[in-house]
Amino acid sequence: MTHVLEPGTLAGKNALVTGSSRGIGADTVGYLAEAGANVVINYRQKAPRAEKVAAAAREHGVEAVTVQGDLTDAASVDAMFATVREQLGELDILVMNASGGMEAGLGEDYAMRLNRDAQVSLLTAALPALRDGARVVYVTSHQAHFINTTPTMPEYEQVAKTKRAGEDALRAMIPQLAERGIEFVVVSGDMIEGTITATLLERARPGAIESRRESAGKLYNVSEFAAEVARAAVEPVPAENTRLVGDVSGFAV
Repeated sequence: MTHVLEPGTLAGKNALVTGSSRGIGADTVGYLAEAGANVVINYRQKAPRAEKVAAAAREHGVEAVTVQGDLTDAASVDAMFATVREQLGELDILVMNASGGMEAGLGEDYAMRLNRDAQVSLLTAALPALRDGARVVYVTSHQAHFINTTPTMPEYEQVAKTKRAGEDALRAMIPQLAERGIEFVVVSGDMIEGTITATLLERARPGAIESRRESAGKLYNVSEFAAEVARAAVEPVPAENTRLVGDVSGFAV
């Protein structure tokens, strides 16, 4: 059997993945747990779904904790890290996976509050909980990572710009992280089949997924991309702190 990460290589390590009750986050938790890491499943609303992810992680013999936390609520984030410190101790891995902005009814500034402001607040609040030498992984998309040089579809433009703003703000913290040996990696992926974002884009613009698949040659699915996120948590930090997943030939640097 081929493992994404070798079993036992993360034994005794602690990892938190935001937005991990489903999709990329949930699969990332699974890969980290398979390698021996104790895991924290952060969710905003769906407690039963998060507990299902935790139960699957525990089958690998690790500790798994579910913690509700709305990343746009500072008090909620502080409470989340207090729970983590109490139940597991310090973190070795933080995967910043949760994002959004295409949801209806959350206010026109929600995308910026979640994708930039909340990400900076999250990493700032995480610092006391992160062990020296820890690894932080920020998950984004090519459509957001390259938005300053390559236009995206109008339906995704606002989200893309706010995610790029979040990425830039987090990159500005790299010197601060480096003082404690904390490493930072951006994982940027093409449109991922099976994600909520891809589903919403397809609903807004039917044929968007097929069109992108044709131009890229291949689109990663949720589990394939999550495997790259998990690897980014342990493999050497790439050039410019950026791990590009999937075709980038259609994006101007």
